[in-house]
Amino acid sequence: MTPWVARLLFLNVVMYVLTLAVPGLGDALMFVPALILSRPWTLVTYMFLHGGLGHIFFNMLALFFFGPRLEARLGSPRFLGLYLTSGIVGALLSFTNPMIGVIGASGAVYGVMFGFAHYWPREVVHIWGVLPVEVRWLVVGMTVLSLVSGFGGAGDGVAHFAHLGGFLGAWIYLKVLDRTTGARRFQARAVAAAPPSVATTSSAVARWSRIEREGLHPVNLEELDRVMAKLQREGVSRLTDGEKEFLERFSQR
Repeated sequence: MTPWVARLLFLNVVMYVLTLAVPGLGDALMFVPALILSRPWTLVTYMFLHGGLGHIFFNMLALFFFGPRLEARLGSPRFLGLYLTSGIVGALLSFTNPMIGVIGASGAVYGVMFGFAHYWPREVVHIWGVLPVEVRWLVVGMTVLSLVSGFGGAGDGVAHFAHLGGFLGAWIYLKVLDRTTGARRFQARAVAAAPPSVATTSSAVARWSRIEREGLHPVNLEELDRVMAKLQREGVSRLTDGEKEFLERFSQR
């Protein structure tokens, strides 16, 4: 289990128990669009409230399946940034019904799902453990369903526009992240008048080869094996910035 996925699972479960035990807590922390100026904290706190056991179960199940690999790919700070951005944009899109309270981690979790599909679009998941579908088509299908239900005025008590906001927030976050990463990559190429020295490259490879495998999460271990195999097959110059950051992060543990 990666750090922030574990913390978010824990926080959501704790808050679910607390709202059952403390009367009025859920009302104080839910997001009501029309009250955003007087209750700005609810843009974040609403993500940790749920309306029932089924609500929290399916949100946490999706976070458990899609979150660890995405956090390993982005790094913990960026993963948390994507999660919170998706949830906040999900809340903002709920202004279509300004007086109706919104609760749930669905917007944030939908953002995590979108992030997963962004990096591994052809990964196959099994809906209800039976129906195989590529993640990219799962996101497309859920977008269409949310659009139809949202604009159709479905009275099912589900914040469909918050779901769409989760996708939108993740899309915006990843666009900004990709541009920032691309700008750093361009600056690095402009500054480097010559290729990195053999000594520097050799020391980096030696450091990466000493990464401790014991105690690594299976998701991180799988990614480590893939990147190291690519390194041995194609050389350090063929590694992406993200792959180098991944190796650096775990070489400094």
